[in-house]
Amino acid sequence: MKILEDRLYSKDHEWVLVSGSTARVGITDYAQDALGDVVFVQLPTVGEKYPSGAQCCEVESTKSVSDIYVPIDGSISLTNEKLLATPGLLNSDPYGDGWIFELTMADSVSTNHLVTSDQYRQLIEG
Repeated sequence: MKILEDRLYSKDHEWVLVSGSTARVGITDYAQDALGDVVFVQLPTVGEKYPSGAQCCEVESTKSVSDIYVPIDGSISLTNEKLLATPGLLNSDPYGDGWIFELTMADSVSTNHLVTSDQYRQLIEG
């Protein structure tokens, strides 16, 4: 499984790439592999505010429908519209073109509940 060192990870298998007050979010290689072929993505609504851990959108695969959670407090500032036409980007490039949304992090937001790449590797290899 591919796990990038420059991101933080949630126990719900989302990755987070923080840049200033913005966080880009997607699902991990482990999650896309477990889902199987992704056929539909319901994106969150831009402008919507979410607390950490809230369900914000769904990904449908040939196997199941899975909820995607917001890993840190914030409001959705951008969604990856490419996924509407090409949901398979989640499978082919989960850490690149397959990102799902960006959010503007709430003031003084904590990322302490997220894990490093090494901790995430231990989690999935359990």
